[in-house]
Amino acid sequence: DFLPRGSGIVTRRPLILQLRTTRQPPQNQPDSSTADSSAAGQPVADNQREWAEFEHLPGEQFSSFEAVRREVERETERVCGSHRGVSDQPILLRIFSPSVMDLTLVDLPGLTKVPTGDQPKDISERIRNLVLRYILPKSSIILAVSAANADLATSDALALAREVDPLGERTLGVLTKLDLADESGSAIEALQGRLYPLRLGYVGVICRSERDSATGLTFEDALKAEE
Repeated sequence: DFLPRGSGIVTRRPLILQLRTTRQPPQNQPDSSTADSSAAGQPVADNQREWAEFEHLPGEQFSSFEAVRREVERETERVCGSHRGVSDQPILLRIFSPSVMDLTLVDLPGLTKVPTGDQPKDISERIRNLVLRYILPKSSIILAVSAANADLATSDALALAREVDPLGERTLGVLTKLDLADESGSAIEALQGRLYPLRLGYVGVICRSERDSATGLTFEDALKAEE
């Protein structure tokens, strides 16, 4: 709920998301979720057992997903402007929760080929170099996201992952839009690893649409719909 969403390039700075397991409530710190009168939104959890912190806002805690999302957007625009430019300056966000494992994820700008609006002409190369910086280390696990309703052979994510992980030993494939895949069976073959084998395999997801998010469809409801 707190990740940028929309059309085009919505992730314009690397978002380093550090998940931290905790069973203790946060200390009495200023809560930026309630300080902002427009921050009403879905709480991170009951009884403040879950909360979020930004590195650039030391001492402030967020207990609303909506407030976290707005802060990501504000901090992105502060560095990148209101247009569609990208920056390699990361945003560090920590989520403290008893329902997560200790794990660090990095959300990166999506690969693009054609500049739009006032984007620089070399936007494709900039994003490519930015992504490579994070997936080159052999300790990194690559999440290669592809659409299930498109030919896997044309996946830019898998092609870039193969450059640094030619044997597919540390790449996990993610297939989105499973609900839009045709009935030819190609999506099933992809999930089974018969088209492009990966050691870590594939997972299929049906992401919520912008309309779903706008109407307040929860993750729980979305999961039930998938079943």
